[in-house]
Amino acid sequence: MDLQLKGKRALVTGSSGGLGETLVKALAAEGAAVVVHGRDEARTLAVATYVRENGGDASVAVGDLGTDAGADEVAAAALGDGPVDILVNNAGRYDPMAGWTTTSSQEWADIYNINVISGVRMTHRLVPAMRERGWGRVIQIGSVTGQLPQASQPHYAATNAARSNLAASLAHELKGSGVTSNAVSAGGILTPGIQDFLTGIGAQHGWGESWEEMESKVVDTLAPNDVGRVGRREEYADVVAFLASPRSGYITGTTLRVDGGWYDAA
Repeated sequence: MDLQLKGKRALVTGSSGGLGETLVKALAAEGAAVVVHGRDEARTLAVATYVRENGGDASVAVGDLGTDAGADEVAAAALGDGPVDILVNNAGRYDPMAGWTTTSSQEWADIYNINVISGVRMTHRLVPAMRERGWGRVIQIGSVTGQLPQASQPHYAATNAARSNLAASLAHELKGSGVTSNAVSAGGILTPGIQDFLTGIGAQHGWGESWEEMESKVVDTLAPNDVGRVGRREEYADVVAFLASPRSGYITGTTLRVDGGWYDAA
């Protein structure tokens, strides 16, 4: 299927590694020009270089989205080579060890600033021009914990509920404009860091010696889903590429769960 992304430019925040890196590579492979964003210049440039060496069009935007000044810098860099048609608000953070009794009010405020307000900052700076041009895509990357919160990471779950709410509200704001707004609610994402973390837990419980041996036991115990494994980054990237494309024009205001049928074991 041709996703008709040639001639479109996409900014993916937090794309110097992890899921964001996979997202920009997927969008570039579909023909979109991509803007790679990160706080570390070397890592950000490395991803952009990879895209270019594989025939894609990539520029970089380095800056901290946790402040208005940083968002101004990122927006200016992103717009340096032309208008941005697609905004993927992927930047965020989490702390799998955080709990109700160990998380301060300041930590709640800090994660909300990064996971929610950073996306609002970029929406303010880039979406008005999309509306004027009559076409655009805004996609929030969140987590299924926004719909199925657990006792752990309460502040993270709350930010993901906010991301879904933000996507729906923005869709109403953009009614009839040609710009759509959606969210992707992710289950587990098998990044190298997450795999190492979960492998350590699996080894402690004697669930096997390799990730291949222990994956199903880790999932059944910590984050059960009907597929029985952790989602791969490429699976999320395929969904985001479709939502970013002209082919998704009848989808807006939606939070699309991509989680293997995650359910609350409790």
